[in-house]
Amino acid sequence: MKKTQLGLAVLAALPMFSSVQAIAADSSAEAIEKIQVTGSRIKRTDMETASPVTLIGANDIKAMGATSIDSVLQKMTAASGAMTNPAVNNGSGGNARVDLRGLGAQRTLVLVNGRRMINSGTGAASTVDLNTIPVSMIKSVEVLKDGASAVYGTDAVAGVVNIILKDDFEGLDMNLSGAITGEGDADETSFDITMGTSFDRGNVVIGLQYTDRGDASQADRDFSDCPIEEDYDNKSFYCGGSSYTPFGHIWADNASLQGNEDGSWHDYAAENDAYNFSKESYLYTPMRRLNLTGIGNFELTDDTLLVTEFTYSKRWSDQQMAPQPVWFDFEYDAANMGDSLLSHGVADGEAISYGRRMTDIGPRGYEQVVDTVRAVIGLNGAFDNGWGWDTSVVFGRNDSVDRATNLLNMGSIQDKIAAGTFNPLNQGHWTAANLADDVYTENNSGGSQLLIMSAGLNGEIFELPAGYVGFAAGIERREEKAWYVPDSLTSQGLANDPRVDPTGGRFDVNEAYVEFAVPLVADTAFADSIDLSAAVRAFDYSTFGSDETWKLGLTYRVNDEFMVRAVRSTAFRAPTVNELYAGQGPSFEQVDFDVENAQDQAEVTVGGNDQLTPEEADTLTAGFVYAPSWLDGFSMTVDYFDIEIENAIASENEQYIVDTCLDSTTGANINNDLALCQFAGVNFNQNTGRISFNNQLKNIGTEQTKGYDVNFKYAFDALDLAWRTGLDITILDEYIVESTGVDSVDYAGLITSGLGSYAEYKTNFTLNVAGDNWDAQYQARMIDGLDDYSCQKESSKCLVPSVGTVVYHDISGSYIFNDTVSLSGGVNNLFDKQAPYYTGNNDSNTDPYTYDVLGRRFFASVNVKF
Repeated sequence: MKKTQLGLAVLAALPMFSSVQAIAADSSAEAIEKIQVTGSRIKRTDMETASPVTLIGANDIKAMGATSIDSVLQKMTAASGAMTNPAVNNGSGGNARVDLRGLGAQRTLVLVNGRRMINSGTGAASTVDLNTIPVSMIKSVEVLKDGASAVYGTDAVAGVVNIILKDDFEGLDMNLSGAITGEGDADETSFDITMGTSFDRGNVVIGLQYTDRGDASQADRDFSDCPIEEDYDNKSFYCGGSSYTPFGHIWADNASLQGNEDGSWHDYAAENDAYNFSKESYLYTPMRRLNLTGIGNFELTDDTLLVTEFTYSKRWSDQQMAPQPVWFDFEYDAANMGDSLLSHGVADGEAISYGRRMTDIGPRGYEQVVDTVRAVIGLNGAFDNGWGWDTSVVFGRNDSVDRATNLLNMGSIQDKIAAGTFNPLNQGHWTAANLADDVYTENNSGGSQLLIMSAGLNGEIFELPAGYVGFAAGIERREEKAWYVPDSLTSQGLANDPRVDPTGGRFDVNEAYVEFAVPLVADTAFADSIDLSAAVRAFDYSTFGSDETWKLGLTYRVNDEFMVRAVRSTAFRAPTVNELYAGQGPSFEQVDFDVENAQDQAEVTVGGNDQLTPEEADTLTAGFVYAPSWLDGFSMTVDYFDIEIENAIASENEQYIVDTCLDSTTGANINNDLALCQFAGVNFNQNTGRISFNNQLKNIGTEQTKGYDVNFKYAFDALDLAWRTGLDITILDEYIVESTGVDSVDYAGLITSGLGSYAEYKTNFTLNVAGDNWDAQYQARMIDGLDDYSCQKESSKCLVPSVGTVVYHDISGSYIFNDTVSLSGGVNNLFDKQAPYYTGNNDSNTDPYTYDVLGRRFFASVNVKF
């Protein structure tokens, strides 16, 4: 079947990745007799399916100066929410994730060459760390923006990212690239080499990539060099910070006192005494990464192909945060501790809460060493009747060790206080030398393991008047296990933080699927073709039992210019090992609470819940493709999406818990009859100002998102040059999260303190021009203005309740000197756009999930090939 202009438009690439169009246009039915497009296991003679698929090519990745695929995928207009990236210093663990539709990275399935990638990263991971993907080996990326559980199983709720590696490369290809910001930091160097050869019966490709990424400090940017606080009464801003300060902070019944270096005390005033924790924190986190890849194909017989894949990655990553805040309670003993507090109204024998920022021993360091290996061995073949078959075994393992340095063993300190050998009110006792025996390094380990065995058939079963009915069917068995072993001090609750339980568990699942492609109508007066697709998958989990999911799709090609498509499906996401069995532990989350003395970080107990049940989803996509013959090279696609999730596995928004369960004027518990508040068990300590509550995972209710994806592209020749333009738009109508017993929240148009942002409009525009041996590209990314979630109830107390529209401009280009050497480079964030501030910010006074924190960034690369 010949590919028409309409057919090529169905797989509309993001305009910022427009080089795919040229690649697709050069393809032909003769070059690719049958292909398998992401979202279907049926091989077909064209690229057209009922589901919207976006293509990203290797040249698109290169044009962005990207050395990791997360920096590419996170710029898609369909991506939003909280996507972990190098700018996330607090709690990232060095991981990198993609989040389609803002529904959470756990609801986006990541495949490599059409097969499931192992969950990876730090601890008992529940999602794929994109650092494990070797960018230098990527041939293309197919992004399915549709539910596909009937085809691939669990996790394919918001969509599927299928990363296709080079398996037919011949020759030698080397790249040396570097990048640095306009401030001279966050420098990055990457080297990769790809070698491939073919022989009589097969092909082997080997790749190596090494990346070294430097850091940037929050202290080196004007917008992040101190935590911004708002003075609502005077409508002004000031440098604030944490109430856990150097030299100690005391909370007593009638006193809030700040320690001085000479041992004296004064009344605490946040404007003057709050600790600036930004100056010691990373703005952009460093990392070193090694990726090794091997792919081989060997024809055992004329009809049987042996397929092997091997990938290995090792990551060394770091984060740095301000010195540890410690806190403990004791009784004031004036005789042994001195009388320095008596004049401030603290009575002898009174209970005291003491907090201190441990600048005495230096900033906290977080380090991860992560090893991830994935191996595939499979056989593909064909029977005499033309049916194809395949079998494969996929094994993956992820092992991580993470360390936290410069921590103080508060159990030891409190023992010394009780024994009278340590006086917390004596500044001389808080020296690095005196604390040397009490400082420790926390060592945790974790990992996950995956084993998949599968077999499948595909082919054509019979002929209808409109053509042959295609089918695919198969069986799979998947076994997963994961674990996390916390440091011994932490697991016993002897450190400053509350105790953390270990994680450990496993599950297995048996699955069977069948898929059909049915041509209903062909070559009639009212339709060139009408095709139906259908898929069903049944599964049986050891953790919760059996169920099934299905998918129906329809494509109606009116003529060579216009096609309508729609897909209706159900999807599911089974709870992962970590979600089921993660040990309980503390997380310190930013909250806003106006009661006097309230701390801005709440102590939140998080962890798994073995009573979780699977998420269930209903998805609908519908749209059209138009490629008019009267404007050669132009096409447009418009697709509507509607995803509704029930029994959603998530934790509640921390601010929402505080707002719902605590009185904002007195700090007393309210709404005690709500399931939310009963589960959370919120407590506000009036003495210390500390808020604590439980926020373990649960099936919290429903989530629903609706919107539109629109794509325009136009390729033409003018002035003896090849021009390509593209515009990609995602319009978010709503993203409603509803929990049992509480009001629903529509996050469309909102920016949060921990969930990222959900812009109503996101656009990417690209203009590319190419000559005989050069090309240049301009890209513009627009993120629509957003309202601050934390200001929705009381906007009068927010000085910056919204963020304006932000536009980033990037330029890049390349020049081919000869068949061997080429040079490329560019500038991202050309006009050095500063990350915006908003009242309920996340970190660095902004949202690093959404906005560029580095500013102007230069990159360059030299390529040598033989």
